[in-house]
Amino acid sequence: MSEFIVLFTEGSSVNRPPMFNGMNYAFWKIRMKIFMESIDALIWEVVVHGPYVPIQVVKDEEMAKPRSEWNEIERKKAQYDLVAKNIITSSLRMDEFFRISQCISAKEMWEVLEVTHEGTEDVKRSRKYSLIQEYELFRMQPEESIADVQKRFTHIVNRLIGLGKEFDREELNIKVLKCLDRSWQPKVTAISESRDLSKLSTAALFGKLMEHELELKRLKEQETMERKPKGLALKASEQNEINEEKEDAEHDETISLLTKRFSRFLKKKSRDRNQQKRRYPKPNESNSSNYFNKRAISTQKVHQT
Repeated sequence: MSEFIVLFTEGSSVNRPPMFNGMNYAFWKIRMKIFMESIDALIWEVVVHGPYVPIQVVKDEEMAKPRSEWNEIERKKAQYDLVAKNIITSSLRMDEFFRISQCISAKEMWEVLEVTHEGTEDVKRSRKYSLIQEYELFRMQPEESIADVQKRFTHIVNRLIGLGKEFDREELNIKVLKCLDRSWQPKVTAISESRDLSKLSTAALFGKLMEHELELKRLKEQETMERKPKGLALKASEQNEINEEKEDAEHDETISLLTKRFSRFLKKKSRDRNQQKRRYPKPNESNSSNYFNKRAISTQKVHQT
């Protein structure tokens, strides 16, 4: 797509020929033919068959008529070659212009460009066989839309037509239907049975397929919308279960934390009690009795004296 934008930045006008920068010659070639024929069909004729040269017969021999003896009609016909040369040279960038600057006729210019960008007949033949193989192996890609299929298919067919390959309408339509994947089989059968493929254009066939594709898309969206409430309810239920599991886990974690703290508290309490016992030990009963005995004896001695 970017090549097309670059290609016609200066020549995208009905009054100017499409510009050619050396890229996508096949596309430019078709547009040039259309442009020339839109001005006058005879302009394209001189590009294909060469310039018009008036002929006169002298002593039973045909020879070119001197320019000074041309009549008005002959001058007009000869002018077509000059118009074609002007159109071709006006559509070329500098590098391409130098390729054909020494050519005498529009036909010679066109042939130089054709050989340069399409190759010789041997190259064209090889390219044609390669495209035919690509055409025969053409298949719809997974998840590919009908519009993309049409774009790829048309590109291959147009290139083959440009290289001289001919197709009839029925052949192209059958190829399109056969390239579709298994999911399209009911529609392919319906079209094959209800339509005359020899009268249906390829563009109309792709239009029918696109219409069916839109209908399938609509039905799919409708089914998705119908399943959505159930999906939301299921999702909400799953979310509630997840929340409950989280709450249970948090509750268990809180109990575990409190248990650990209480256990540490008990251990600390026991440790403090033990320390107090060591610091302030209780007197023994034997020591206590000895103390009171000694005190009583001392008291008796005092009274005796």
